[in-house]
Amino acid sequence: MDLRSKIAVWRAVGCLAALLLSQGSAPALAQSDKSGAPIPAATLALMKARETTAAAPILIRSYKKEAELEIWKKAKNGRFVLLKAFPICRWSGQLGPKSKAGDRQTPEGFYSVGPKQMNPNSAYYLSFDTGYPNAYDRAHGGSGSYLMVHGTCSSAGCYAMTDKGVGEIYALARDALRGGQPAFQFQAYPFRMTAQNMAKYRSDPNIAFWRQLKEGSDRFEATGEELVVGVAAGRYVFAASADPEKEALAAARRDEEEARVAALIADGGAAVRTTYADGGQHPAFLELARQGAFLGEVSRPEALAYAGLDVIVTPARPKRRSPATASLAPNAAKDATPLEAAAPQPAAAASSSAAELSAFAPAPMCYPLGRPTPKVQSLMAGAMPILPATFID
Repeated sequence: MDLRSKIAVWRAVGCLAALLLSQGSAPALAQSDKSGAPIPAATLALMKARETTAAAPILIRSYKKEAELEIWKKAKNGRFVLLKAFPICRWSGQLGPKSKAGDRQTPEGFYSVGPKQMNPNSAYYLSFDTGYPNAYDRAHGGSGSYLMVHGTCSSAGCYAMTDKGVGEIYALARDALRGGQPAFQFQAYPFRMTAQNMAKYRSDPNIAFWRQLKEGSDRFEATGEELVVGVAAGRYVFAASADPEKEALAAARRDEEEARVAALIADGGAAVRTTYADGGQHPAFLELARQGAFLGEVSRPEALAYAGLDVIVTPARPKRRSPATASLAPNAAKDATPLEAAAPQPAAAASSSAAELSAFAPAPMCYPLGRPTPKVQSLMAGAMPILPATFID
């Protein structure tokens, strides 16, 4: 059997095949070490600062377009707080939910992950099953299985992290489940569910589904509570908070966000669809590849050069200005402070983070990119900056 065939067998049957090929006990020991590795000391220190512990309940949120996965932990005050964000090395498909086996779509929706879904014997270092299909997916005829969060930068419907990234995520989830949490919630989104994005994607065929996801996202951010999710008449529904004050916060947030979306649409902003040849990758990893870093196995690298291209569905409407406003425009433009000088610079931040991430694999170029990828904005209006530097120990 040649090396290519051995690799194919190893992928098909996972750790057991690797054990048989090696004819020894070392791989089993190494696998045990992976799944039992402790949470890094720096992350434990971060937990202490956030007033939470390793045994406290966990919640995970992922965003395709930004290619980021967030870890949230329940703090001493009972609210979930953002602990850390990890850059996603690879996801596949397009923005939108998974509908059938083989469509390469990474799932979107609300999922539950229990101890039996944790896989210490994964062929992709470590992994856990997201729980697709859930009740919503089944109600819409969804098919497929084993949609995972795993190591190795290769995806066919999964959220692929680096081995180091999934190792830490696995440890965080493992300790929360050992601490008594029966299952943790996995919230999977196409992008950050801001009013700006909802207005921007208003003409996308998935917008009705995404409005349901935004309802859950807004409720979580208003209350800080894990969502109680159900499915009724083929749509997601969310139970009211047991705390009347938190429920009032959720209602207020919903009304405010709906008003923001309506105002942005009325303002005449463009409506777009973002297309992908086949999924995307965090910009820090794209930058590393350009610099010659070795990312290991990467699925369909040629597709990454054509990731995240915006197609305008409805052009922006020109802003109308009164004659008085128009006459002042030249001076106003001259005197205005440039936005770049007043706001953080995502491009520079991504470059800095890429340099720090290069410690993972300073080796020859893994794959070429056919053409430059469009500049990616990773700082969303109204959101804290989530940068891959948080991934570094």
